Parts: sequence; C-alpha cells; structure tokens
Amino acid sequence: MEQAPSNDLNKLCRLVRYWILESTTEAGSGHPSSSLSAVELMVALFFGGILHADLNDPKNPANDRIIFSKGHASPLLYALYAAAGFIDAYALKTLRQFSSPLEGHPTSRFSQIEAATGSLGQGLSIGLGMALNAKYLEKLNYRTYVLMGDGELAEGSVWEAVGLASHYKLGNLTAVVDVNRMGQSGETMLGNNIEAYERRFSAFGWKTAVVNGHDLSEIIEAYKFARDQSLPTAIIAKTVKGKGVPIMEDQYGWHGKVLSKQQFREISTEFKDLNLSLRGKMLMPEMKKESNVQKSTGEKASTFSYKKGNQVSTREAFGSALVRLADEHPNLIVLDADVKNSTFTEDFAKRFPERFFEMYIAEQNMVSAAVGLSLREKIVFVSTFAAFLTRAFDQIRMAQYSQVNLTFVGSHTGVSIGADGPSQMGLEDIAMFRTIHGSVVLYPSDAVSCEKLVEEAVKTKGIVYLRTTRSATPVIYQNQESFPVEGSKTLIAGNSDQLTIISAGITLHEALKAHELLKAQDISTRIIDLYSIKPLDTQTLVKASQETKALLVVEDHHPEGGIAEAVRSALHAKAVPVYSLSVRRKEMSGKKEELLDYEDISAEDIVRKVKLILQP
Repeated sequence: MEQAPSNDLNKLCRLVRYWILESTTEAGSGHPSSSLSAVELMVALFFGGILHADLNDPKNPANDRIIFSKGHASPLLYALYAAAGFIDAYALKTLRQFSSPLEGHPTSRFSQIEAATGSLGQGLSIGLGMALNAKYLEKLNYRTYVLMGDGELAEGSVWEAVGLASHYKLGNLTAVVDVNRMGQSGETMLGNNIEAYERRFSAFGWKTAVVNGHDLSEIIEAYKFARDQSLPTAIIAKTVKGKGVPIMEDQYGWHGKVLSKQQFREISTEFKDLNLSLRGKMLMPEMKKESNVQKSTGEKASTFSYKKGNQVSTREAFGSALVRLADEHPNLIVLDADVKNSTFTEDFAKRFPERFFEMYIAEQNMVSAAVGLSLREKIVFVSTFAAFLTRAFDQIRMAQYSQVNLTFVGSHTGVSIGADGPSQMGLEDIAMFRTIHGSVVLYPSDAVSCEKLVEEAVKTKGIVYLRTTRSATPVIYQNQESFPVEGSKTLIAGNSDQLTIISAGITLHEALKAHELLKAQDISTRIIDLYSIKPLDTQTLVKASQETKALLVVEDHHPEGGIAEAVRSALHAKAVPVYSLSVRRKEMSGKKEELLDYEDISAEDIVRKVKLILQP
C-alpha cells in the first residue's frame, strides 16, 4: 500500500488560513469566514493521505474528483492548490480580478476545476454523476468528494441526490458537510444540531461519521471509514465559521465580508512565524491515462426507413434514433425521469440497460448528475416532459459554465398534447433554452428530421435542446434528407408567393394544410420549416422577407421568447412585417384539434390570419 505523504498538517492549516485572509483582503470581497470553517476538512483530504490526484494531469480518469458545492469557499480551494505547489502563492492576490482564473466562485477557467459551482445545492448531484460513471460505466477506482455547507442542505435537490446515491449504492461518493450553523443572513435551519443531520442522512441509507471539524485526526479517520463503505458516506463536521480569526469566529455579519487592510495587518501578527515556503504533498493516482469507454467504434450507425405519409411521433423517432446510434457511440448515456415509456427512451433502456440511468421524478438532480457524467466525457441525453425541465432551469443555467456537452430532450410540448391539460404542456421551453449562451435549439417536425437532428445533437458541442411532439405526425421528408444545425427547409416556394409562413413541429403540418386551403382561393404562400431555432438560418429568412410581402410565424408555444421573437430578432434591421400566431389564451384540457382552434394556431386560423394580413 502506498504510504501517506509526510505533511505537517497543522502548519499547512495555518498557511492556508493566512492565504485565505490575504487574498480576500486584497480582492476587497469574498467569503473568508465560510472558507476558514472548512480548512481542516480540506487540508486533511488534500494532504492527509486521502486524495489521489495528479495535478499535472487534471484530466486523468484515475484522479479522485473534488467538488466544492460550497462554491463561495473558493478562497480556500485556491489556497489549497497553492499549498500543493500547483500555483504560485502570489497568484492568490489576483482573486476575483477580471483577468484572473481565480473567480469569485469556481469555474473551469481554473484548470483544476471541473464543475462550476456556487449556486447552492448542485454539487452533490454533479458528484453523483461522476460516481455513477466510476462504478457503473468505466469501472474505475476513483472516489468523488463533495464539500457542502449546512445552509445548502435546505435545498430539495440535495435530498434528491442523497436518495438516488443510496439507491445506486455509490460507496465511492463522500459528502463532507461543513456545519458551521451560520448562513448568510442568520442561523441555518438546524443550527449546529449535527445529530439531526446524521439522522437525515442515515434515514436515506447513507453511512455517517460525525466529527469535530477542526480535529485533523478525527477527520482523517472519518475519510478512512468512508473509503471502506459500500454505501455513500456523509462526514458531518461541527465547525466554527471564521475559525482562526477571533473577530469573525461564530459572529454574525461576516458572511461575504472581508477584513479591512488595517484589520488584516493586525491579525497578520498572529501568523508572524509562518513558513511561507511550506508545501503539502499529495498521493498520486493509479497511472491510468485512458478511459475504459471508447468514444467511437468507428462504425457507421445503421440507417432508418420511414415511408412518406406514415404517422409517426417525433418522440418515437427520438427513441429509435438513440438505439440506432448506440453502437457507433459507446459513450452515449441516457437519463430519464420516470417517463421513459412516454419519451421512448424505454427502447434504449431495454437494449442498453448498463448505459441507462433511471433518475426518477427528480429533474434537478438529473440535470446536475448529467453534468457530472458529461465531465467524464460521456455523450449524455437528458429526457423528460418539456414542462418539467423548467424545474431544473438553474441547473441547466449553471451547466453552461462547466463547458459540458449535453442534449436535453423535452417531449409533450404545446397545447397539442391535449386532454392532460396545462400542467403537462411545455410552453416555455424554447424561450428557456434560447437564453443559454451558445445553446442550440432544434424542433423536428417529422420522424426523418428527428432522427437526423438526434445525429446532429450527438456531434454538437455545448448545450442542445431537442423539442419533440406527443402526437403522431405524417412523415414529409425523404430518408436521405440532411438537417444541419443552422438550417431550414423551404417546403413550398414559387415566384408569385405573397406571404411566407414559418413554423416547426406540430404547427408546420397546420401550415401545410393552410397552404392548400389558400391555394384553392388563389393565394400563394411560401412554407418554411424552421427546424433550427437557434442558430437560425438567417439567409433563408432574409430571402423570404425580400420576396414576399410579410412573414407569419405559427408556433405551439407562448409568444414570449418563442420562434416569432427569434425571427424578429434575426430580421431587426429589415423593414419587413413579422406576424405571429402562438399560444396566448389560458390553456385547458381538450382534444388536440379543439386546443389548436382555441389558441388560433390551427390551419383555419392560419388561413384567416393570412387573408387579414393581405387584405388591401
């Protein structure tokens, strides 16, 4: 067995405390008191013979993973890497500066950071995803440690993660809970009642170890205990906020507040015998350079065959595409939230059970766990009803800062789902995903386009959203048709087109019906399938604006942030009227046809709107 490095942990703790104070004072902002309470917990982990990591190879699959869910304790995190010799201590003085990777809360700009954190309650779920990868996918021995604050345990997403980690028996996952009893504005819900925290974790099936969070020997023994468990472990540590600085210790008013320079000079006298050149040593991991999972087999995915006119829902085509692409992409992983028989991920789960994770009705945890899996170089599809993804918008928002590649698939979109009613109708999803920096938003209208857009999603970097439809729709494309991102399909066009109708998904088929009705009245319309909502095919839109009198966008989505707003934004410099039909009335249960009529987005409504726009 590898021997633990010989470190003077007490001296390292003092050094780390000094750097926390120095860096936050220099920055003029930060969270020193929250960092100081967890110093012993993290020094013991990093330098007490527990953590295995090659700092010169942070992507090494064998490295233990460390997540600071308590992201506001970033001054502690950076000081630890200085104590390890990875960064120069002088660099700590750039904390929170515009040009510095040492941001106020951790992001991947700092090379040792995998997951961006700071929006509390998400780190344990990200760690869960990494632990799932180690145990079930790559069969690696790395462990995942998540530092948490007691305040964030009020978040429901934490307990979603606690429950699922127990279900999957993730003995390679350790939560380190810093119970310093003080939140931002007052005492936390349970204060320093560590016994209550222990009962809660134990009730979910976790192993627990209660420690004095400033006793290094107790902490190290707790880490060793966790290492030997077959179930996840919570190390519940009673700590003092602001530990080591008398004017801060267990005092309100210091959260997010730093010492003045005068106060720092006065306190520095207590660190006068500090060894500034002291550095800690860490254990190296097993030298495994390559992942156990192939990124691609090099084989082409099988083809598909749909017959024009056949009725197939895009959600069904999505399920088919996953199965079809799985052999070519052995690192393709699917997560679902107990709706797999409706989203059609059930087909993938039956064929590839080892690559499918049932996440149950806990969408926030599902999204952050997907982040953890993606950070371990998996192609992850996250699937549920579009309406339920709104619960996890903060997790989706934070995912962009971790530089992950994730595809979200929202089914049961719009009023066209019918009698299930408004609670199940995804009507905000396009707007939500359009706001994510660099995101791609795709909306197939038939089985062929859905199959091809799933292929595009697999190879697209960043965050992708694919919107699928509950109802079966007719196949309108040939099987060999291509659907590149930032593309569109002009389905009908002529030299005498008077108006362009732009749509996607369910309402595209209403637009095609409307075209035939208008044609019988000698009104010529151009029909565009705007399947790529972000980025848009601006060139085609500009051409249509130049060649027809007006544009009419029809969508089964709320007007705010939807397709029409995307089109208007793209054509803001063009003097062309853009009209919109969208879901504007309060939704209710009913038949699909009734609801499309009620919301004025049916074929007949399109006909009336076109005639109104074109009237002299």
